[in-house]
Amino acid sequence: MESGLYVSLSAQLSLERRMDTVARNVANMNTAGYRADAVSFSSLVSNAGEHPVSFASMGETFVDRQAGPITHTGNPLDVAIDGDGWLGIVTGNGTGYTRDGRMQLGIDGVLRTVNGNPVTDVGGTPVAVDPQGGPLTITKDGTISQGGQQVAVLGLFQLAKDATLTRAGNSGFLSDKPATAVVEFTNNGFQQGYAEGSNVNPMMEMTSLISISRAFDSANSAIQKMEDAQQKAVRDLGDV
Repeated sequence: MESGLYVSLSAQLSLERRMDTVARNVANMNTAGYRADAVSFSSLVSNAGEHPVSFASMGETFVDRQAGPITHTGNPLDVAIDGDGWLGIVTGNGTGYTRDGRMQLGIDGVLRTVNGNPVTDVGGTPVAVDPQGGPLTITKDGTISQGGQQVAVLGLFQLAKDATLTRAGNSGFLSDKPATAVVEFTNNGFQQGYAEGSNVNPMMEMTSLISISRAFDSANSAIQKMEDAQQKAVRDLGDV
């Protein structure tokens, strides 16, 4: 009887974590370059007692790296990334990476994200141009030209598939493994005048929200039934 209670409670804790993930994804479904969170679950088996009991784990959160939709903005400071690549940015905790290529040109000539993080070249140095030098042209390989002259190069990086990504802002990440600079631009590169949206699928998230709510209610109902059965057993044994 007690095992059943603990199993149901472990299920509710797992569902609560999944609910938090869905809520965060829905809140950022319009955030440029956002990568949705997902949770992988496993069972924990206890061999204590006569029969083994499986409990739901709290789950492990990971980042869904699937690309988001690319839309034309016409802004020459916007770049979308084709393929498996990330922009390098300077954060308070070191070099970070983002797919949000909406840039701004500061009065100091440094290109920054909309959140104020300097964008880097392949060496990790902030990219700077002449703020009074006129419009920028950005090619697929990240070369930045101004007034017909090459003035800088945007860095494009790839992150290891098994790297653990930690959020640094809504669309930025820190990686526990070093990034690799992209040097081949056949399948990877930049598109000037475009921006990438969130990869959150609103319909799937809402469907998940409904399923999670139903599963939580079912687990709660099971707990209530087991508690009622325990109380009845105590009353009946007390009467005897």
